[in-house]
Amino acid sequence: MAQAATATFAWEGTNKQGKPVKGETTAPNINAVKAELRKQGIVAKAGKIKKKKKAAGGKKITTSDIAIFSRQLATMMKAGVPLVQSFEIVGQGHSNPAMTRLIFKVKASVEAGGTLANAMREHPLYFDDLFTNLVDAGEQSGALEDLLEKIATYKEKSEALKTKIKKALTYPISVLVVALIVSVILLVFVVPTFADMFGSFGADLPAFTQWVVGLSDFMVEDGWMVGLIGFGIFTAFIQTKKRSRKFRENLDKLYLKLPIISGLSNAAAIARFARTLSTMFAAGVPLVEAMVSVAGAAGNSVFTKAILVVRDDIAQGTTLMSALSQRQDLFPNMLIQMVGIGEESGALDDMLAKVADYYEAAVDDAVDNLTTLMEPLIMSFLAVVIGGLVIAMYLPIFKMGEVVTQ
Repeated sequence: MAQAATATFAWEGTNKQGKPVKGETTAPNINAVKAELRKQGIVAKAGKIKKKKKAAGGKKITTSDIAIFSRQLATMMKAGVPLVQSFEIVGQGHSNPAMTRLIFKVKASVEAGGTLANAMREHPLYFDDLFTNLVDAGEQSGALEDLLEKIATYKEKSEALKTKIKKALTYPISVLVVALIVSVILLVFVVPTFADMFGSFGADLPAFTQWVVGLSDFMVEDGWMVGLIGFGIFTAFIQTKKRSRKFRENLDKLYLKLPIISGLSNAAAIARFARTLSTMFAAGVPLVEAMVSVAGAAGNSVFTKAILVVRDDIAQGTTLMSALSQRQDLFPNMLIQMVGIGEESGALDDMLAKVADYYEAAVDDAVDNLTTLMEPLIMSFLAVVIGGLVIAMYLPIFKMGEVVTQ
């Protein structure tokens, strides 16, 4: 049965003590708002319940928004605030209208009698299986606030990991893009000016200068074709990556083998594996069931397949340590030994959390090392490209100077 559409209503009234109060409530209609206010002991003033206009647009809902929402909801519930009222407070206090609308949609589903996990499952774009499974476990165990806090910690750690990886890639890419733009400007606008000046010399130009002038002529006349081909290649790459699973798998394999970024890719995948499994296991989710969510959160198809194989081994009665030991090409010995200690001591979630901390720190080091390594390489590239264009333009002038002095 389809749920009635809800809207946000602003209201003014008086509470049980006769003091004026005002606020906002999400409900299908004004009568539902009045009923909700009566439950709270608030008498609404006549004509003071008005439907608010929907906020236009709003920023895109990010993983950070979901993490903050989880943390705020956990804090409210730990303070003894009822779930529905917690949604109201968190929703009204959010700066992103899109996130506010999402919170009130989930609130409306809960008010209609659904569980929080099922209400969140209606929005899979923002609440993945891992999130909803943990919430479901929290509701069944009666420790929802604790699980929401674990989810918030998990989301915050995951977002921090993504940010570190983006940081490692953003700097070199941005510098290379700037170098490309500067090179195009030099070839299209600066080199032709020098070429006109060289035409009046009446002497042969150095071979390097002739090559650069020829490249400049090509860019002026057919540069649009180069840009179009480049845009086509970039678009084809993005679309192929989205649509072809095989292509994505090959890329993931490449990331794990490239000399410069393989260490970063492996450390990030192990950190995600350990953090996700630690969070799921601590929530009381059965190990076999948890491995499905862990595989989905791995961030690399090679690890995803390996984790699903590990899951099948565990389902047949193998210990997690033994299952991981069969894939030592992906899972490092430190992880395997810590898992073994955790299984023997009954503290698997704690051991996995320590592994996650270690590999998250390893990602930090890998990012710093990559940045340090890339800086001289980028500077050398800029010197060769930009410096080469400048030298090509001044070679004829130097040659003329030598002729004059002779």
